[in-house]
Amino acid sequence: MTEHSKISREGASKVSGKPSLFERANDTFGLDALAPAKPPVRLPEGEKRVRRPVAPQPAASSLTAPVASEVQTPAPAISTAEPVKAAPQAVALGNAPQPISRDHLRDAGLIVPEDGVSELLEEFRIVKRELLADARAGGSSKAQQILVSSPHPGEGKTYCAVNLAIALAAERDLEVLLVDADVIKPSVPARLGFEPGKGLMDALADPSLQPETLAVKTDIDNLYVLPAGSRNSNAAEYLASARTGEVLARLTQGAPNRIVIFDTPPALAASAAAELAAHVGQVLLVARADETSRAALEDAQQLLSACVDIKLLLNAAQFSPSGRQFGNYGAQGERS
Repeated sequence: MTEHSKISREGASKVSGKPSLFERANDTFGLDALAPAKPPVRLPEGEKRVRRPVAPQPAASSLTAPVASEVQTPAPAISTAEPVKAAPQAVALGNAPQPISRDHLRDAGLIVPEDGVSELLEEFRIVKRELLADARAGGSSKAQQILVSSPHPGEGKTYCAVNLAIALAAERDLEVLLVDADVIKPSVPARLGFEPGKGLMDALADPSLQPETLAVKTDIDNLYVLPAGSRNSNAAEYLASARTGEVLARLTQGAPNRIVIFDTPPALAASAAAELAAHVGQVLLVARADETSRAALEDAQQLLSACVDIKLLLNAAQFSPSGRQFGNYGAQGERS
């Protein structure tokens, strides 16, 4: 057999004496120039090796389009705003008319709407202006509820509550509800000259009864009366219950132009006034001139302190420190 062996370039030229095929190709085409240049062993002094900048490679996630199943759909925006609450529906008061005897009002020394301007009316006009201003500035239904009380019996709280209600009812844009909250000795209907029926205590004792349906519409424009209702030995406990807040809130629900006057028992004689004081925005504390002591006023004020706005009304005063006195200016038959 013929034996094959590899012959180097140098060996081929030595055997034949002629340049090999590789040598001749190299001489013709200069193949040595294609070999990579050898790096210098030592760089010249002062010359620095410069590194070529490498182009940043894009992130792997950006080279491929997201798979359809991996595409995230944006979640619906969740609103953090509270839903707008609808305004509460106005609670209308009872509409069964109740006539009020004007002669009865005169005999009781109360304001008679048709009798025109009087000294008594002017005095209560001053009182009602301050109460109305605070009720409107309060900006809440609580400010529309006014409690009238006194330290002791006989100091004129019911007299002042009835006159204040009649004076307020003369306002063109108001409804006035006078509540007989003296559940021990109710007297508001008797002052106005009519027989009472069911009222406040019945609404507190029976959740199926709504207080507005028990209110009586008088024939005095804009004036309503809610009687005290049936007497109950547990009146103090009913007034201290959660039901009281619900009942009183309904009296002004949806009616920003309604003022509620509560005639309560004397603060130092029964606990009812103190219980109701926590539900009203204003207290009118009646003191009788030359009779009510300062100590009694301070004690009553302390008991009624659940209401932060307590005003003092001096009743049966015979003089004015400033000498001011209302007369009958403009009355028929009088000289001006």
